[in-house]
Amino acid sequence: MFSYIWYYFLYQPLFNALIWIYQNIAHQNLGWAVVWLTIFLRIILLPLTIISERDALRQEKVEAEAKKAAMAFKNDPVAQNEELRKIMRRNRISPWAKTLTLGIQLLVLILLYQVFIRGITGEKIIKLLYPWVDFPGKINATFLGFDIGRWHDSLWAGIAALYLFVSILLGNIKNKHWEASRATFLFVFPLFTFFALWLLPMVKSIFILTTMMFSDTIHLLRILFFPAKPTETAPKK
Repeated sequence: MFSYIWYYFLYQPLFNALIWIYQNIAHQNLGWAVVWLTIFLRIILLPLTIISERDALRQEKVEAEAKKAAMAFKNDPVAQNEELRKIMRRNRISPWAKTLTLGIQLLVLILLYQVFIRGITGEKIIKLLYPWVDFPGKINATFLGFDIGRWHDSLWAGIAALYLFVSILLGNIKNKHWEASRATFLFVFPLFTFFALWLLPMVKSIFILTTMMFSDTIHLLRILFFPAKPTETAPKK
């Protein structure tokens, strides 16, 4: 039952969407087809992304209010805890939107992995294509001079990891003091990402890099048009 759902409701629709984009939008370049597929996926998930950005904005507000409350009630732990509970109730934050977005992207990542593991040859394509999707013939898997099906590609895995490093660094640039855990995360997570992508076909690096760039673009637009408002001073004891 699960294999039936996986094949007919997940794998085959994504495969046909990829081939349709390859034929009609990406000018018969599979690398650009993956880029466009990723962008279309993120557009579909845009409502969830907006909710995630709203929650991120609330999180910034909560952290600022919590710091002020901690200073205002530093000599009264009971009053401090009560004020923190009020702040949390006032700014409800639910991680479901971000979790669902990441889950769907992970699902697509696995499906793309299966597409390249099974191969994209003439016979397999014919069996998978819907009647309304034209047979593309020989697939062009070259992207900017690189074979997107190539394994152990250090360049694109490195580009994705470097982009992630810079993104984390810029996201925390306002912090004057870095906790040890945050500083460790800055280096460890990009390194883990590099080795994970290095173990996979190059197409995974393209997918991850595109989705990170899309997320950062939405985040920058949110900061530009909906900047965080200064929080009110916490009540003094």
